[in-house]
Amino acid sequence: LWRFGYSARLLKNNHLRTAAPNTSLPAVWTLLAQHSGRIPGLFAAVRKNSFFTMPESTEDRANLELYLPHPRVRGMTLLDREAFKRTVVVPVLKVKKEIVNTVLKSLRHTVLQRPGLKRVVEDPEDEDGRLLILDPHKIPEFSLGESEQEVLKQLSVSPEVSRYNLELTYENFKPEEILRAVLPEGQEVTSGFSRVGHIAHLNLRDHQLPYRHLIGQVIIDKNPGVTCAVNKTSIIDSTYRNFQMEVLAGESNMVTKVKENNIAYELDFSKVYWNPRLSTEHSRIVELLKPGDVLFDVFAGIGPFAIPAAKKKCRVFANDLNPDSYSWLLHNCKLNKVDNKIKAFNMDGRDFLLGPVREELSKELPLLRGEQKTSFHIVMNLPALAIEFLDAFRHLLAGEPCGTAGLPTVHCYGFSKHSDPAKDIRERAEASLGTSLDGRCSTYLVRNVAPNKEMLCISFQVPAEVLYKRACP
Repeated sequence: LWRFGYSARLLKNNHLRTAAPNTSLPAVWTLLAQHSGRIPGLFAAVRKNSFFTMPESTEDRANLELYLPHPRVRGMTLLDREAFKRTVVVPVLKVKKEIVNTVLKSLRHTVLQRPGLKRVVEDPEDEDGRLLILDPHKIPEFSLGESEQEVLKQLSVSPEVSRYNLELTYENFKPEEILRAVLPEGQEVTSGFSRVGHIAHLNLRDHQLPYRHLIGQVIIDKNPGVTCAVNKTSIIDSTYRNFQMEVLAGESNMVTKVKENNIAYELDFSKVYWNPRLSTEHSRIVELLKPGDVLFDVFAGIGPFAIPAAKKKCRVFANDLNPDSYSWLLHNCKLNKVDNKIKAFNMDGRDFLLGPVREELSKELPLLRGEQKTSFHIVMNLPALAIEFLDAFRHLLAGEPCGTAGLPTVHCYGFSKHSDPAKDIRERAEASLGTSLDGRCSTYLVRNVAPNKEMLCISFQVPAEVLYKRACP
């Protein structure tokens, strides 16, 4: 309630007034404490604006801030791990070591559940005893409830709760807790990133930039295997699909290894495009292919469509304009032992469609027979521009169509900020092709790229009237 602008006085005047006349203050407090977990910060706020006339003790304040780093770290831009050290007072239960596991199971909803923190520690006063750390948010008054006391009575364990000084260090806090404590209050905190091998790729907001090196180091510290954190400093280059980046922390090695759908790739993340969020989409398209099909990958990158398709025994023609992408495509073809199944090209996408694609379709389509099951698929994954390349299909082939079954299927990607993105993508594709796709296409929402910006895939068979240029009578 405090976080939503209500004062303790309002809480006292309004909420306590609605309690039954004989309801005691501790009973109301217990009710609030039981529900404090549902509204983050409620317990801390109500205590801070205390109903009690007794002064708040240092111990009570420490209990409320169990998961908060020390306030002195606010505004820190250079990571000082030692500054996060603090000692908090937590409730503990003294238990003989022989029955620790039994008591743990019986009080599993009351003991401290915090990754990285021990729930059981040695009792300095009894070598045969152990201290069972309880959750201070569930034991606010350092006194167990009746149900817990009854459980302990059956186990012949004293229900008396003691106080224990628990030392917390930088290692005990989660990344979002650390960053929330460091950045100015009320500012958006992000601990999310895309992982590309040993590299953590962040997209920081302007207000986070003064803390960028600290944020990068925290990400490395808290994510095993991550040894480099980078921040994108420019939008993606539409030509080569790469972007400028700044190393925030860790090593500067941008050559990394990734694994997607059980296939290994190697790449230089600073020079080629790779997005781990497209793993599902790569798999979806490859699942549409059958052994013997032909795939033309117009903007192939390092091969996330082409290589799994080749492994599925498809014939693949893969192209990318970026010479670095082309180089890593060849490298990954050899790495996955499909270099003899993929013909790679380093061309502009339009030249690839008007050259190798036209040549192969002109050769293959007339040979199709009614019983043949070969399908032709053309993937165009350049969402910023791909739709503009669809006009290359206009009269791409000469002669007469060999039936609708052999017409190539296009999977073209695009971004849309329209209120009806599927309609927007279809209309833009129709304008580029010069024909209607109504009832002849499907659209698939790939992912949300940004607020009000979607990435979609439109799939359709190229209409015969678009693909073929018929000879004059």
